Amino acid sequence: MKELIIREAIPIDAAELLAVFKQIGGESEFLTMDEAGVAMTTEEMAENLANIYESKNNALLIAIVDGAIVGSISVYSDHHYRIRHIGEFAVSLLTSYQGYGIGSALMEEMIEWAKESGVIRRLELTVQKRNTGAIRLYQKYGFEIEAEQKRGARLKSGEFISVLRMSLLID
Repeated sequence: MKELIIREAIPIDAAELLAVFKQIGGESEFLTMDEAGVAMTTEEMAENLANIYESKNNALLIAIVDGAIVGSISVYSDHHYRIRHIGEFAVSLLTSYQGYGIGSALMEEMIEWAKESGVIRRLELTVQKRNTGAIRLYQKYGFEIEAEQKRGARLKSGEFISVLRMSLLID
């Protein structure tokens, strides 16, 4: 691995980002996304990225290694005043790039963005209970387990599994 660049996603990243999401979805049963990827056209994704880029309480950062997108982290928030301070947090990384600190680098950048946003005061995520590596990563950055949701996800085999709801309060 030569150089890691983390930056905000922009509309020109749409096609590559969709392809990466599709690959990640096919590689991991830890995500809600499967091998179908994200149900958007390249044009829809480009428009979505433009809207996120302009938003004060939404962000999508990408990790680039050797010129290629290898992962992302996002915070999605509602526009309604009562809940616009809550950001739904999601991180994904190509399997071949796991274990190199890229997930940690993405987490640090996004938490710093949330602190500086002036809007986000709570980050929350859902993680499969069996995904102990991800849980440890989230806990390393201060996320706490709030609840367990039984049958919160289903594997390809049809087996239901529990998911944990975790959160990090900002400030």
